[in-house]
Order: sequence, then C-alpha cells, then structure tokens
Amino acid sequence: MTQHPILWSFRRCPYAMRARLALKNAGVTVELREIVLRNKPEAFLQTSPTATVPALRLHDRVLDESLEVMVWALGQSDPNHLLDMPDDGWALIDRCDGPFKSALDHTKYAVRFPELDAKIERAKAAEFLTVLDQQLQGRANLFGERASIADLAILPFVRQFANIDRDWFDAQPWPDLIAWLNRFTNSDAFAQIMPKYAPWVEGDAPLWFGT
Repeated sequence: MTQHPILWSFRRCPYAMRARLALKNAGVTVELREIVLRNKPEAFLQTSPTATVPALRLHDRVLDESLEVMVWALGQSDPNHLLDMPDDGWALIDRCDGPFKSALDHTKYAVRFPELDAKIERAKAAEFLTVLDQQLQGRANLFGERASIADLAILPFVRQFANIDRDWFDAQPWPDLIAWLNRFTNSDAFAQIMPKYAPWVEGDAPLWFGT
C-alpha cells in the first residue's frame, strides 16, 4: 500500500472541496483519485461504505465524512489555526450541513421534489445566508480577520447555492456574504483545489495533492 493516504474525490462536490481545502491548509500529502460519480470504480466502492466522496483511506481506517477528513487533516498540522474558533462555529457548520443543505438541494434539484415549492425552499436557504451575512459584518471571515474551519466548511456550499442563479444571488441584500464568497472564489486557495484531473484508472501513476 502507498505510504500516503488516498483521497477519493470529485472536483465539483462541495463536500470534497472542503476536504481538499483542509488538506491543502494542513500541507498533508495524499494520493488524489478523481472519480466520475456516474461511473464509480470498484476500488472506490470497496473503500467508501457510503459510496460518497470524499473518502480518505488511512493505513488503519477510512474516513468517509468530509468534516472528519477536515478535522483529521488539521489535527496533523494546523499552521493557520483553523481549528481555533468558538463553539458557535461548529453550530454554523451543523446548520449548513443540515437545514441549509436540504433547502439548497430542494432548490437546485427542484425537479426531483415536485411535492415541494422551490421558492419556499429557496427562502429557507436564504434565512441561513442572512445569518451568515450578519455574522460577517465588519469582518473578513466568520469569526474575525482570520479564516476558521467554519469558513472552509461552509463556503463551498454557499458557492453551490449562489451558482443556481447568480443574478438572483447577487441582487440580494447580502453585501458582506457576497464579498466573502467572491474573495474565496478569486483566491489562490480556491484555484489550488480546483484543477481538472482525468478520472482515476487502475494502474495510473499516483497523483500527489496537498503540499
């Protein structure tokens, strides 16, 4: 087995994006294996109990949840002190991963949920975004000038929601939230986690990521 952990990822998945952000911040080297979700390789299915990305294969276990991957990576090295945040940050992550993500999916994939009103679901998502905008007032990031794990964990999902209808999103009264998102998508950190890679195939040379 390779001496480095193996990260199964999908470039556009916000869960995988947050994992890559944490690994990059930690400077932890992993073997990156990009997959296509509609054609998942058998080696990935044997790794991930849930068949979802990200999945991080360590020498002794598999981390199958994105937040687990983030906390593990930053537990190895946290030069930017991303884990140093108040408990309110974890509460924001929980709200992002729960009610907000549900409303996001109901908005983005409205055709899959004909029993729901997409406008009502968008309004539910907007409630959380309003909270974030208020939290960001006078700050570059959620808890001050320095980013925290909450920023890295939440930003990919805000980006996904914004891209459903960017004109609508930019017209909302969320100046601090929009500026926060724009700084992220224009940052070197975002560019470093978003290169396009060919899907992994058995026998490929390792693709190293993280340092």
